[in-house]
Amino acid sequence: MPATNPEWGFNTTAQTVAAAFPDAIKNRTILITGVNRSGLGYATAAALASQSPSTIIITGRSQAKLDESLTSLRPNYPSVTFKPLLVDLSSQASVRTAAATVQSWADTPALDVVINNAGIMNLPTRTLSTDGIEMHFATNHIGHFLLTNLLMPKILASAAPRIVNVSSVGTFVSPVRFSDLNWDTRHADIPELEKPNVGMLAAAKLPVTDDTTYIPFGAYGVSKTANILFSVGLNKKVGGKGVKSFALHPGEIMTELHRSTDPVWLAKALEGRKKAGLKGNKSVEEGAATSVVAAVDSGLGGDGEGVFLEDCQISVKVPAYAVDEKEAERLWEVSEALVGENFAW
Repeated sequence: MPATNPEWGFNTTAQTVAAAFPDAIKNRTILITGVNRSGLGYATAAALASQSPSTIIITGRSQAKLDESLTSLRPNYPSVTFKPLLVDLSSQASVRTAAATVQSWADTPALDVVINNAGIMNLPTRTLSTDGIEMHFATNHIGHFLLTNLLMPKILASAAPRIVNVSSVGTFVSPVRFSDLNWDTRHADIPELEKPNVGMLAAAKLPVTDDTTYIPFGAYGVSKTANILFSVGLNKKVGGKGVKSFALHPGEIMTELHRSTDPVWLAKALEGRKKAGLKGNKSVEEGAATSVVAAVDSGLGGDGEGVFLEDCQISVKVPAYAVDEKEAERLWEVSEALVGENFAW
């Protein structure tokens, strides 16, 4: 189903969206990963806080950055309870500790909205997590997969739960590389259906040769495809229990997500986008708008190709491999194997 407000688009702000759905936000409990004062997570939290939810749980790797966000949020929205939660999504042990903490909170019996917003991008060298998983995949997908499933009892306790996965048009860069998740294999030896979009990488001035193994933007693209497939899988697994899940592209926003991106390459890429007539950058408030739509717009459906949003609307611009139910099932099984636990809801 289409979004409730078809007039919204590129420049719509998160505050505008939240103000249109007060009843979907008031007295609700919301968890947002990856919140820091200058990022999308904070803009999302602030917009939702403006409509008097009961509780907003903000997560991050740094206590200092969580404190900075709380110092700003609490005085502006005194009626909202804000709870900080330390979690390193690249570490399964950290995720399990954080999930156990939330499960122990007797004053938080249900989670109405979970927004998996945190992410990393373009690590220049191949890096493995403490669990031996390529870092983009470990942080952007596996951490969120594990956290969401460990919190599922409280999610299912909500009357109308939403799970939002912040993805990207980076999904066009690569399908999930099931045969080589850790990027050990030469490009020439990867199955054709798992190879990254070489033409897109070349256009971004990231040439790929037969001997290329690790491609930073490719690894990011794999994780962003996984984010969408996770929503497809969630709708299949728990959609019958009232859960709706959506993935989205927030737009191009200059946030800390780019902290690992080569600045020379980034400048060239932005210039190339401008010359190609593509849309420019959004503010964080504009970028967070689509997350809020995905979280609270009751008019949205949530199956098949309708799972992906861009510019506050359902988008048809998504590769088939990113919304394929068989690929989603395969990813779910691989993810369970990587965390060593099966989830049957």
